[in-house]
Amino acid sequence: MVERGTPPSGAPRDVEPRLLRAFVAVAEELHFTRAAARLHVAQQALSRDVRRLERELAAELFVRSTRQVALTVDGEHLLPYARRVLEAQDELVAACARGRAAEARALLVDLNTPGLAWQRVLDRARELVPHRELMARFESGLTGAAAEIAAGRLDASFGRYAGLPAALRTGLEQQPVRYERMAVLLPDGHPLAALDEVPLGRLAGESVYAGAGNDRTLEWTDLARRLFEGRGIKVAPPAPLAVGHEEFARIMAKRRNPVLAVVGFPALPGAVLRPLVDPVPLSPVSLVWRRGLRHPGIDALRRAAAELGAAEGWLTRPDGAWVPATDALIMVNPSDAKV
Repeated sequence: MVERGTPPSGAPRDVEPRLLRAFVAVAEELHFTRAAARLHVAQQALSRDVRRLERELAAELFVRSTRQVALTVDGEHLLPYARRVLEAQDELVAACARGRAAEARALLVDLNTPGLAWQRVLDRARELVPHRELMARFESGLTGAAAEIAAGRLDASFGRYAGLPAALRTGLEQQPVRYERMAVLLPDGHPLAALDEVPLGRLAGESVYAGAGNDRTLEWTDLARRLFEGRGIKVAPPAPLAVGHEEFARIMAKRRNPVLAVVGFPALPGAVLRPLVDPVPLSPVSLVWRRGLRHPGIDALRRAAAELGAAEGWLTRPDGAWVPATDALIMVNPSDAKV
């Protein structure tokens, strides 16, 4: 090593980490026998590695005598660099191990409500990676699911990405999947229950429940407000937070408010589900997952959603359909979701 910080002209481009590890052990122990024991190798092998490193660097790293071992000037100069290289290698090995562990673990996927189209996406994804475990979860809304994803308790979900708070969106990636046709749940005996389809204007003067007051469904309440604006429809006041389909049905039966839903929403006793028309409102739904997450299950979910969407026209909007402008932009160009 002719100059500090500059490798000699004959220095190799690559140095085996094993040789650097042997050098650092001897440099820290200043004793070949102790360094060999520390590395669990034979002293002869350790000495051979140190000599090979010296040859490759064209520099003498230790002054050896029968009584002691000491670092040369070149050895002292090399030591901090060698430590940094070995630290980086250890970090790389640990990161690879974490990556393998992450890929091997079960992927936790929120489907929001049993019976929706996302169950089909999950079923197809399981077929694509039968050797992986994809576990279903059921959160009450994408905002709640996104918070769980951010906390590391959930990996992916489905829902209206554009309606999420900006702070949650920064930690997520998304893929547009489907436009869900919106509907209204009407209590038995409601004047509109006899219709096969409910024109949106016929809800004027009604208070329609859309999750107001539930901080786990902010994206759905926001969609309702955008849809109802200027149409004389009110968002119904908050109701007690119901956990589970049966409890939700019980609370809604007591309130007797129409409920904003999607066409595939599971039936509720004492209520009928009717599609909304004039215009046909659509709920834009994306697959959402933690930014940077690498897992075969995510790849399978994305492929499954794309396959089903292409086969069944999930991203085709009917003529005259209603979608908020912000949502339409994201659904057409997912890169805008990062803005």
